Amino acid sequence: MSTNRIKEIVKEKYGQAALRVKSGGSTCCDASPSTVSGCDPITSSLYDSSQAEQIPEEAMLASLGCGNPTALATLNAGEVVLDLGSGGGIDVLLSARRVGPTGKAYGLDMTDEMLALANENKRKAGLDNVEFLKGEIENIPLLDSSVDVIISNCVINLSADKDKVLREAFRVLKPGGRFAVSDVVTRGEISSAIRQSALLWVGCVAGALEDREYHSKLASAGFEQIQIEPTRVYRVDDAREFLSGHNIDVDSLAPQVDGKFMSAFIRAVKPMATQSCCPPTCCN
Repeated sequence: MSTNRIKEIVKEKYGQAALRVKSGGSTCCDASPSTVSGCDPITSSLYDSSQAEQIPEEAMLASLGCGNPTALATLNAGEVVLDLGSGGGIDVLLSARRVGPTGKAYGLDMTDEMLALANENKRKAGLDNVEFLKGEIENIPLLDSSVDVIISNCVINLSADKDKVLREAFRVLKPGGRFAVSDVVTRGEISSAIRQSALLWVGCVAGALEDREYHSKLASAGFEQIQIEPTRVYRVDDAREFLSGHNIDVDSLAPQVDGKFMSAFIRAVKPMATQSCCPPTCCN
């Protein structure tokens, strides 16, 4: 499947998800209507009640993630945070409260409907240190070395050019900046039926990287101190839920994915800038 086709599918399905929330519904990673309690196991029970109280209900209903990067990432007052694929804005709004009025939280999304929803949630939250940007995570519209922390919630796996995403993340991070994202990763060989399903790209599964490959790509982009920490491993019953409805023989395929998909928290650091020259006393 071409990069452009994947992008079109993701944009269409996430746009539909935003419209469903605006009309009073909610949605999950597979972009099918549901209530919050009916979400698939990848997207359910990610935020606690104290976090829910800090944000508009629509931001919670539009959550399409596979983890909670704001709970796991270290965010300090005055820092600049960027959320790649910010959707309805839940992680941006939570981050903005943590970095405070002297910091800033950016959200980047390519879907007009999600951006409209996010800006409405920003208005309801009454936060001045938030800005939502339209763009693609493969081409981040921010300056070099302008961000302290990059977060993302089950979005990088949707990109067909993950190397470019990680290079862009490295570019906009300041020296010493942190990469702290939640994403779906795999371990072991995955059936081609999963990899080739267009709908499952939107369902946070087909585009997932193998954990060792994720580590390698981060290193190639220049990151150091790379850690991949599984936060939930999906079993056969979970697979049955997120594969149903996609014209896939769940009974035959579910055992093949047992324990091979997981949500993970992925950390990495951009090295501090190296000294390009030395004082006259040490140079020859």
